[in-house]
Amino acid sequence: MSDSTKTQSGAGKWLLIALWSAQVLLAVAFGMFGLMKLTTPIAQLAKNLPWVADYALLIRFIGLSEVAGAIGLLLPAVTRIAPVLTPIAASGLVVIMVLAFAFHVARGEFSGLPFVTALGAIAAFVAWGRFGRAAISARGTAPATLRSVTD
Repeated sequence: MSDSTKTQSGAGKWLLIALWSAQVLLAVAFGMFGLMKLTTPIAQLAKNLPWVADYALLIRFIGLSEVAGAIGLLLPAVTRIAPVLTPIAASGLVVIMVLAFAFHVARGEFSGLPFVTALGAIAAFVAWGRFGRAAISARGTAPATLRSVTD
């Protein structure tokens, strides 16, 4: 049994499966959305979202933040090098989604709010799980004792 498995064994199999699934889902979603915002010409983005032209620099910054968050969700957890960065990345994505929610409400764009809320809730779940019950120990450290899921 690996150190990672020993560390997480107290967290419960289903919690671990849910957290890893959520991390992969979020990494794929934010990676794709972020790369789109970073690499697509602003004029082309503005065809679908007219407000983008007014916030070109902000769009590029959001794209960079989303790509960084996507990388941070998986890379530290998989390599177990500074795994505390995983819940920090998830927390950063929660902040991005809260700000996106507020931005779209202020503009009267309510149709995308359920999607923004769902992504934010999944990111909050990952942050909660990886900060607490299913924290991943760093490579080379003794496994931490975890609380039981039923606590």
